[in-house]
Amino acid sequence: MSKSNAHFLQLFAAIVIMSSSGTLARSLVISAELAIWVRCVFGAVVLFGIIKWLKLPLGVGKGTPLKMVVISTILMTIHWVTYFYALYFSSVAVGMLSLFTYPVMTALLEPLIVKSKFNLGDLILAIIAFLGLYFLVPEFDLDNQVTQGVLLGLLSAFTYSLRNLILKLYVKDHSGITLMFMQLSGVALLLSPVVFFHGIAHSFVGIANDWIPLVLLGVVTTALGHTVFVMSFKNFSITTVSILSTLTPLIGIGLGMLFLNEYPEGEIWIGAGLISVAVVAESLKSMRSSG
Repeated sequence: MSKSNAHFLQLFAAIVIMSSSGTLARSLVISAELAIWVRCVFGAVVLFGIIKWLKLPLGVGKGTPLKMVVISTILMTIHWVTYFYALYFSSVAVGMLSLFTYPVMTALLEPLIVKSKFNLGDLILAIIAFLGLYFLVPEFDLDNQVTQGVLLGLLSAFTYSLRNLILKLYVKDHSGITLMFMQLSGVALLLSPVVFFHGIAHSFVGIANDWIPLVLLGVVTTALGHTVFVMSFKNFSITTVSILSTLTPLIGIGLGMLFLNEYPEGEIWIGAGLISVAVVAESLKSMRSSG
């Protein structure tokens, strides 16, 4: 297997693992903020152990501006909270598909932030994926929970795109494991007050009741999936990674059907089909250019 194909399979594995987030989040009873705090604590503990085992640095050192680490962590916090509420207000299909409009945002922002060359083909493919959003909204009514879920998904997409582009600037100089450990630790710190919001005892009773999906979210989806995903930034442009990762909601929808009996209506499948076209085209283009 060539090195480029190995990188592609690594990214694909991360996407498959991260696809479990929607189903796991929808199965939770506790609040979105508390669930994210727990997943970050679990994920950070696992990555801390890996860092010590591999003798990697715990921080980024003086070469990386601290404000960039802080900003990317705040963006990641907003991304996760809005994404979880998008899932709570709608469904796995609507929440995940609205989030995965972020490739079109990335295609527009990457040339400005990372100073990369503008690629018209990537933008066209991203727009095709973005068109699927039209089929998600039954009616544009802010009192409609599905509409609220889509809008929250769009906000989540925007903050996620910005976070990925900021990390892209520094991932070549630092371990993806270290960067993800810092982000998880930062998000856990920012959300730590939620543990006391409803009372410590009440919070930990809720955590105990949801412990299986929370462990899977923290250890598998977050510590493993997100870390491998960030590591792939060294090998692909963020726009390419973004468009390839639009496969995530399709896998997530399948998991929602399997475990939650959530079956999307007809028009959502049209949106899913548009995303599939963009994913296949970008996959072939990426492998051809790196092979």
